[in-house]
Amino acid sequence: MKTYRLLISGLVQGVGFRYFVYRKAKKFGITGYVRNTEDGRVEIYASGPEDSLLNFIEIVSRGPVYADVRAFEKEELPYMPFSAFEIRL
Repeated sequence: MKTYRLLISGLVQGVGFRYFVYRKAKKFGITGYVRNTEDGRVEIYASGPEDSLLNFIEIVSRGPVYADVRAFEKEELPYMPFSAFEIRL
């Protein structure tokens, strides 16, 4: 089990990005959360099996159809167990 912190920049707020991430997390069995940051990025904490995380990260790094991802940062963290995946405000 692993945990990653992802920061996604570009046109990523107001385009359904958090809900897109939430749906993909549910599909791949990922726990953690997604939130908008004050500086206009989307931040994701994602925990789960490495193979599921890699598939999840590949998809969310592109974002939903109306997003325009300009930058993507990935940082591995010590494993953080979350009980579910949620959208935070």
